[in-house]
Amino acid sequence: MTLWLSFKSGIGFLSTIPVGISMEGIEALMRKLYFYPVVGSFLGVLMAVGAVIAEMFFPSPMTVILIMGSIYQLTWFNHLDGVADMADGMTAHGSLEKKRKALKDTILGVGGAAGTVFALLGLFAAIYSLENAASLFAEAGAALSYPFFGLLSVTGAGLPAVMALSVIVAELSAKQAMLTIATFGKSFHEGLGSMTIDGGTHKNFTIGLVYSLIIAGLLLGASGIIALIVSVLAALYVLRTSNRHFGGLNGDGIGTSNEAGRIAAYASLALIFFTIAHGGFIWTLL
Repeated sequence: MTLWLSFKSGIGFLSTIPVGISMEGIEALMRKLYFYPVVGSFLGVLMAVGAVIAEMFFPSPMTVILIMGSIYQLTWFNHLDGVADMADGMTAHGSLEKKRKALKDTILGVGGAAGTVFALLGLFAAIYSLENAASLFAEAGAALSYPFFGLLSVTGAGLPAVMALSVIVAELSAKQAMLTIATFGKSFHEGLGSMTIDGGTHKNFTIGLVYSLIIAGLLLGASGIIALIVSVLAALYVLRTSNRHFGGLNGDGIGTSNEAGRIAAYASLALIFFTIAHGGFIWTLL
C-alpha cells in the first residue's frame, strides 16, 4: 500500500494528471524518493505516444513543438519556473541575502526571462537535433549492425521508434537528475524543496540510479546509459552553481536540474546517433 501511495503521489506531484494527492502521500513519496525516476519513465511512455503520432503526421519543426507541448502538458511549468527564479537570483548583485531574496520573490526579472527563453530554446534545439540525427541513424540501420542498442536492435530502429525510446530515456533522466541534486544538496530554505532534499538519502539515490540504469540500458543500450550519466552530471553542475550563488539548494534548484537533465539527455542522444550514423567510433559505445 505504501509503495502504491508513493507512486501515485509521485504522479500527482510531478505531473498534471489528476490522481489526487494528500500530505500523507507527499510524506510517503519523500520517504521513497527513488520513485522519481519511476514516475519519470511512466510519464515518458505517455510522451512517447505523442511523439510517435507526431512523427507519423507532421513535419520536423512541428513535431518538435508537439513533443515539447506534450512534455509541458504533462509536467506543466513548475520546473521551468524554477529556472526563472534561479536565473533571477543569479543575476542579482550584492550579498547572499539579496540573491536569496531575488530567488524567492514573485517578480520576473530580466535574468529570469532570459533563463526561461534559453531553457526553451535549448530544449527545442536538443530535440530538433535528435530528430535529425535519429533520422540519419534510422536510415543507416546502425542499430541493426551492432548488438548494443537495447530495444532498438529489436524494433528495427525506425525514426518513430528511435524518438519514442529517446523521449522515455530523457524524461527518466530528468527525474534522476532531480533525485541526484536532492541527494547531494543541502537546503537553505524550508518548504517542499527541503522535504525533497531530506528525502534524498543515499539509499534512495542508489535504488533510483540502479532502476534508471537498467531501464535506460534496456531501451537504448549504452547510448541510453551515457545520456543518463550526462544528465546526472548536469544536475551536479546545477548544484555547484546553486551552492556558489545561494550557499545551498532549494526547490527552484531542484526544478532547474529537471530541465537541465532533460536537455542534457536529448543533446547527448543527438550527438551519439549523429556520430554513429556518420560512421563514428562505435567501439566507444560498446
